Amino acid sequence: MSENWLFDVLQAVAVFFLNPLFLLILLVAVALGYRRVKRERKDFNIRKLPGLTELRRLVADTWLHALILSVLLSGIGFVTDAGWIVLFSIVMLIVLVSFYYQWGSPIYATTLAFFGLVAWQQSGRTFSYRGWSLQDVDLLGQLAITIPVIAGLLLIAEGSLIRKSTVKYASPHLEKTSRGLRAAVFKVKTIWMLPIVLLVPGDMISAYVPYWPQFKLGAESFSFVPVPVLIGFSQIARKRFPDEVFPKLGKSVIWTGIAVTALGLGALYEPLIGWGALVIGVILRTVLTIIVAVQERSGGYAASPSAKGVVIAGVLPGSPAEKLGLKPGEVIRAVNGMHVANDKELYDAIQVNAAHCRLQVADRNGEVRLMQQVLYRHDHYQLGLLLVR
Repeated sequence: MSENWLFDVLQAVAVFFLNPLFLLILLVAVALGYRRVKRERKDFNIRKLPGLTELRRLVADTWLHALILSVLLSGIGFVTDAGWIVLFSIVMLIVLVSFYYQWGSPIYATTLAFFGLVAWQQSGRTFSYRGWSLQDVDLLGQLAITIPVIAGLLLIAEGSLIRKSTVKYASPHLEKTSRGLRAAVFKVKTIWMLPIVLLVPGDMISAYVPYWPQFKLGAESFSFVPVPVLIGFSQIARKRFPDEVFPKLGKSVIWTGIAVTALGLGALYEPLIGWGALVIGVILRTVLTIIVAVQERSGGYAASPSAKGVVIAGVLPGSPAEKLGLKPGEVIRAVNGMHVANDKELYDAIQVNAAHCRLQVADRNGEVRLMQQVLYRHDHYQLGLLLVR
């Protein structure tokens, strides 16, 4: 008996960890990291962050969001549908392998999966599989409330992640300007995974894994199903810096999520309000993406070459430059009293007096400040700067 129990528990764990979507998310996270490193090394001969950073951040940034969402959705009793979960996972899988993460917001996957069920049901076809039947799905019932609420809460989580987890990890790279010079742009292309638990009616899973967690309410049984939810994000900051663009975008996405959640709850009175909430969510999220893209493509570059000194494109974490508080877009005008115009002059000037390296730096507003940093001998290349050159 104990051996059977252990085997069933291992089966339950495998349902999540051997999920093809989960495994592909891991592989893609590694691929994204090493593609970023390759681009950074091509432009700056050094990478800003290790190649496995994207993999480490997959759940490290999201576990609290996933826990809160799981407790809210399962605790309050928002019941989903097994067929919708399958379609939802298929859409996320397509987005994942496409690498087109401008459309990686969960509002798209939740909406496409829901209206995919609508279209499938309206086609008049019949389909059933292991206790699940297409004809039994009530799209004007509880699902009209649950799916918009899930979409809204996932949007709120997405907005929170954009606000807090994109600025630090924005990757600088060099781009040719219309005048043939090279300016820095800041790209974020990343994925997050929220391992959330959804409530599904029926005993589809427990029929094959007896110890799978479930409970009964009256005559109906419900199962807790773990689902790896993908959130993809891709945006470039050109005209402004990441700390000026992404927090504002994240805040707008949060407000969009709040609106979708509120409208989804309105489906308690009229189911079609829930349908409308999904459509409105897709429109608003798309508009936000387009607005930011258009704004960043118009005008000049925030970090372009300057005749007044060397422009900073990025700062390596934990480096002397980070300890000095240097930021992308700032201009190093002089080092140890010597004016510098390029990276070679910068490092040559540092060697003059590395033990008491003095920098004259102009911030993004043009205000000049003086700072000093001790560098050890032969460590003049360890200041930790990525430069526009």
